[in-house]
Amino acid sequence: MALDSLDALSPIDGRYARSTLPLRAHLSEAALIRERIRIEAEWLLALARHRPTGLAAAAAVPQAVLEVARQLSAAPPAAAAVAVKAIEQRTNHDVKAVEYYVRDQLASAGASDAVLELVHFGCTSEDINNLAYARMLQGARATLLAELAPISAALRQFANQHADLPMLARTHGQTASPTTLGKEFANVLARLERALSRWQQVAIRGKWNGAVGNYNAHAAALPDNDWPAIGAAFVESLGLEANSLTTQIEPHDWIGEYCDALAAIDVVLIDFARDVWGYISLGYLKQRAVAGEVGSSTMPHKVNPIDFENAEGNLGVANALLRHFAEKLPVSRWQRDLTDSTVLRNLGVALGHVLIAARALQRGLGKIEPEPLRLASDLEGAWEVLGEAVQTVLRAAGVPNGYELLKDFTRGRSIDAKSYAAFVAGLSISAADKARLVALRPESYVGVAPMLTRTATGQPAAGS
Repeated sequence: MALDSLDALSPIDGRYARSTLPLRAHLSEAALIRERIRIEAEWLLALARHRPTGLAAAAAVPQAVLEVARQLSAAPPAAAAVAVKAIEQRTNHDVKAVEYYVRDQLASAGASDAVLELVHFGCTSEDINNLAYARMLQGARATLLAELAPISAALRQFANQHADLPMLARTHGQTASPTTLGKEFANVLARLERALSRWQQVAIRGKWNGAVGNYNAHAAALPDNDWPAIGAAFVESLGLEANSLTTQIEPHDWIGEYCDALAAIDVVLIDFARDVWGYISLGYLKQRAVAGEVGSSTMPHKVNPIDFENAEGNLGVANALLRHFAEKLPVSRWQRDLTDSTVLRNLGVALGHVLIAARALQRGLGKIEPEPLRLASDLEGAWEVLGEAVQTVLRAAGVPNGYELLKDFTRGRSIDAKSYAAFVAGLSISAADKARLVALRPESYVGVAPMLTRTATGQPAAGS
C-alpha cells in the first residue's frame, strides 16, 4: 500500500516530501537495491573482460548474457527493487536476494550454470554494500552541491550589490566599528565556499577484497592471478578510490570525513541563518511579503523570518545525525560488526534535512532586502564608534594614553556630531590629523570593506 505523506513517521517523507524528492534517487531503499544490482552486474562484466587465469567461464559468456549484464549495470528495470524485496522475503538476506535476482535475469538470457556462478564470485556482502553506498553518496553529494550553489550565488550577488551600504556592527551585542552589509555577506560567502571545497575534496573510497580483506577465497580458488590489482582496478572503474587494506568492511573513515565536512557546511549556514534573523529583528533587513501568506494566527502585521528558522532547525537535526555518523561509522569490533548497517540506512535522513534547509535558505534569500533608513538611523546615533579611529590616530602621533582618553570620553556616554567635533578640536595633534578625524562620520568609517567585498565576490573595485 502506498504511503500517504500524512501517515509518514518522518517529515522527510511527509511534510517535506517534495523538497527531498531529488535525494530519493540516491539514498532510498530502492536506490540501494539498484546500486547493488549494478555492482553485481559490473563485476560479472569485469570478469568477462579480464578473464582471470583458471576461470574458464569468464571467457565463455554469451553476448546475449553480456548485453543483459550491461543493461543491469546501466539502469536496472523500474520493477527490480520490488522483485528483489520479494526474493528477500524467503532469503531473509538483502544482498543474497540481489544476487539471486541478477542470476535470474542472466538465466533468462541463456546463461549456463558455470556463467551464473560468476555472479557474486569471491564476494562478501560487504564488497557489494560498500561500493553501493559509495556510489549513492557520490550521487547525493552532486545533488546537494547543486542545491547549495544557488545559496552561494545569492550571497555573492547580495554582497556585491550592497558592498558600499554602511551598517553599524555589533560585537558582544554592543555597537562596534561600522562595516557594510555587503561585507558581512561576503564573509559568509568566503566561509561557505571554503567549506564546500573541503566537502568536494573528500575522496570516496571502496574495497573489493573478500570476507576479511585478504582475498582468501580468491587466492585459494585461483592462485595464479594478481587479485589485489584486479580488485583495485574494479573499484577504480566505478569512479572510486581503491582501499586495499581493510577488514571485512571498508572502515568508513571517508564517510566520517564526508559527514564531518558536510556538518561544517551546515555550521556556516546555521551561523548565517541566525545572523540574518537578528538583522531582520533589528530592522536592518526587511522581508518582502508574499501574497496569501500568514505570519501569525492572531497578529496580522507580522512577516516572520520562517525560512531562516526552518533552515536553522533542519540543519541542527542534520548535524546531530552527521556528527554521530562521523564518530560511529569508523568504529567496528574486530573484523566487523553489524552496527554500521542500520546506521548507514539513515544517511538519507541527515542529507534530507540538509536539502530541506538549503531550499528554505534559497527562499529566504529571495525575500530579503536592506532597510537603508534604519541602517542610517542607527549609525547616526552611534558616534561613539569613532573613538577607535581617534585613539588610533593618537597612538600613531605618539600622544600618550590615547586609549584611556577616549575611554573616558566615550564609554557609557551619548556622543553626537557636535560633541565629537569639539573633542577632536581639543586634541594635541596636527591640523591635518584633526581635519581627517572631523571629516569622519559613522557611515563613512568602514575601512576598506567595499574593496574587500568586491575582491571576495570577484567584482572590479569601484572606479576601476
